[in-house]
Amino acid sequence: METPSGPHPARSLAPLSPTGRGKYASVRGLAVDQFLQHCLNAVMLGGTYALLGIGLTLIFGIMRVVNFTHGELYAFGAYMTYALVMRLGVDFFAALVLAVALGVVLGGALEVILLRALPSRDIDITMLVMIGAWIVLQNSEQLAWTGVAQSITTPFPADPIVIGSLSVSWNRVFVFAVASLLIASTYLLVNRTKLGKAMRATFQDRDTAALMGVRIERIHTATFALGSGLAAAAGALLGPVFVVTPTMGDLAATKAFAIVILGGLGNVVGATIGGFILAFAEEIGVAYVSSGYRDAMGFLLIIMILLVRPTGLFAQKERIS
Repeated sequence: METPSGPHPARSLAPLSPTGRGKYASVRGLAVDQFLQHCLNAVMLGGTYALLGIGLTLIFGIMRVVNFTHGELYAFGAYMTYALVMRLGVDFFAALVLAVALGVVLGGALEVILLRALPSRDIDITMLVMIGAWIVLQNSEQLAWTGVAQSITTPFPADPIVIGSLSVSWNRVFVFAVASLLIASTYLLVNRTKLGKAMRATFQDRDTAALMGVRIERIHTATFALGSGLAAAAGALLGPVFVVTPTMGDLAATKAFAIVILGGLGNVVGATIGGFILAFAEEIGVAYVSSGYRDAMGFLLIIMILLVRPTGLFAQKERIS
């Protein structure tokens, strides 16, 4: 039997009370603030990830060497900063410069002693040599510093910078500023200097570059030293942010390889963008999935991208002889 209003009277939804609307707006505002905070954290972290990726992509792209010591050079930079600041009392900013310089020297020495002396540059031989160097460096760090995590004191204020609902530590801002400066300097070196032109020529066609007068051995040493210095710089900058351990380079090396694959071989801009993409993926994973899946989220994104573009997002064309 029908009612005057029809077979099924429509139900009218009661409007939200002022209190309900206020709670909804508060929750939505909190979610937006949290998202912006995670984006800010990703930007701060992406600079150092980019340094790792740039250093490795130069070595891998120009020398065709799978540098398994890249993570240990990252740890070396952190430990040198720790030794200079905490053990020798050197000024923090001077210690950062010295740590990077020592990373450059160590990288150049590794290339001259281990790689240049090889009778063949076959990839199997170089991989075995670099794996051996990685094991030696990591065990040397553990022997020298033990396995206890160390922290580095910084001169920055403990109170963070607060902008509205967002906050960031002074140390992270400093890390981002220095990383950005190093990224820009590396880009100018590769694209605006004679050394960079020789590096790019070696990447495109090694034999032709040698015929044009490029000293390939010197370019290899300079490239390995530069890449090692950038890895040491990343470790020196992030060591005070986190803690320093002998195995800290393992995960850093894995992320560096992922960034290189994502950004394309020999591409400084691609490695930079890849570093920021990885940092954003990790922070979004922490925010909306779980902090336990922080590293997995970044690699999951990279797998998805490589399924669409197997050569990476910014792969450069290379001459095939």
